[in-house]
Amino acid sequence: MNWPALAVLAAVAAAYVGIYYLNRRRFNFSLLTLSALGVGVVIGLIGRGHAEWIEPIGRIYINLLLASVAPLVVVSIISSIVSLGSIEKLRTVGARSFGWLLLTNAIAVVLTLGVAISVGVGKGVNESLGGEQLNVLENSVQSFTEVVVGFFPVNVIGDLGANHIIPIIIISIALAVAYLAVARKDPKGVRPFRTGIEALRLVIYKAVGYVIKLTPYAVLALTAGIVANSVNLTNKFWSLIGLLAVAWLVCFVDLYVVNGLLLSTFARVSPVAFFRKIFPAQVTAFTTQSSVGTLPVTTSVLTKRVGVHPEVAHFTAPLGTTIGMPGCSGIWPVLVAVWGINAYNIPYTAQDYLVLALLATVVSIGVAGVPGTATVAAATVLAAAGLPLEFIAVTLPISMIADMARTTANVTAAATSATIVARQTGLLNDDIFAGRASFDEVTGDVTPLPDAPLTKATAVTQGAPSVGQENPIPTEEPAYAGANRS
Repeated sequence: MNWPALAVLAAVAAAYVGIYYLNRRRFNFSLLTLSALGVGVVIGLIGRGHAEWIEPIGRIYINLLLASVAPLVVVSIISSIVSLGSIEKLRTVGARSFGWLLLTNAIAVVLTLGVAISVGVGKGVNESLGGEQLNVLENSVQSFTEVVVGFFPVNVIGDLGANHIIPIIIISIALAVAYLAVARKDPKGVRPFRTGIEALRLVIYKAVGYVIKLTPYAVLALTAGIVANSVNLTNKFWSLIGLLAVAWLVCFVDLYVVNGLLLSTFARVSPVAFFRKIFPAQVTAFTTQSSVGTLPVTTSVLTKRVGVHPEVAHFTAPLGTTIGMPGCSGIWPVLVAVWGINAYNIPYTAQDYLVLALLATVVSIGVAGVPGTATVAAATVLAAAGLPLEFIAVTLPISMIADMARTTANVTAAATSATIVARQTGLLNDDIFAGRASFDEVTGDVTPLPDAPLTKATAVTQGAPSVGQENPIPTEEPAYAGANRS
């Protein structure tokens, strides 16, 4: 009998009893998740090397999240586009979403390049090339043409099963656009399609809600497993510890400072309030290390707490799990490249760094939001820039630890982009953001809270059409909006 592993399992079970009790007492969900994170760290430290019996718990949760991604993206995008009522609105939301997601990554790339060069990551290491096995990394490299071709579906069922987000988005958009085209001429003929999609959306949202409620339990198991299996790197990789510290620093500067400035300038919302509202998504991203796995939580907090209209939240957030992703596609590849250039004393000019920055921005299109994607992105960027893949092989031991901060930066950037797009298209509800109203994901209703006067725009949304009814054609600004367009 493996008594140490059994003891760790018993500690996790005891912690689960506490979580269940606090949950029944309606303890704040964010604080409960954060508490589970702290308890998981303690259990992991005590049970180092004996987490084999609790690891399956975390993996099961991640599998459940990933299983909900494809159906959630499909019904959310189709339902959102159908509710837009016109292809013109789709062009507006789609173009803005794509632009802001790419811009957030470009800013992260420039920030990382500046910090990495300034602090001189990797200097003084004086490594020599040729000491690492690179077979696995070479298989991870993707040419730009392969990335572009991968955007388009080959097998619809296969793409859905593999959570290939870009093909899933393209499939969903094609179906929704086809609906809009047919509905112009024969609205009654395609009404069953809309009714069916809305009914399916209600059921899937309910099912995803059950999975999200398991987050504190999963966070505890995931954190305990990561801490218990962590390797002491300080004896062999002193320079990598510095690289890890810089990675976390840049991720959190990008996460809070850069996104905070973008939110206050372009979305005109309080960054502090925004970060407080999306905290559950940040914690889920930090522990699961998967932007795709965090997607159900991200879209939920955007619609229910931030006030982003579902039309934007369920389009921009899924797109943000495969486009942009500053943590994995921008910050990490650039940091690894600069560290390797300095550590291996490779001559590099300002023009070379400019090309590196451009490559890191372009490669962010189509990178999957799953654990380990930063390695693929870094391998692709380094190969395109003509840099040795050995840089990545040396930094692999700290990649998992860096992935926590990277994924949190990815999810936060996607949420920021969605909020900005919502503001610019008139689809951000200030009453929900300010806590004067609540949003029901199932019915789509915006409900005023007691003694909280609503803005005129929010008040108009009361009495929204039920499932199966056609939405009224808006005459001016979208009724959901709590502010004018900018």
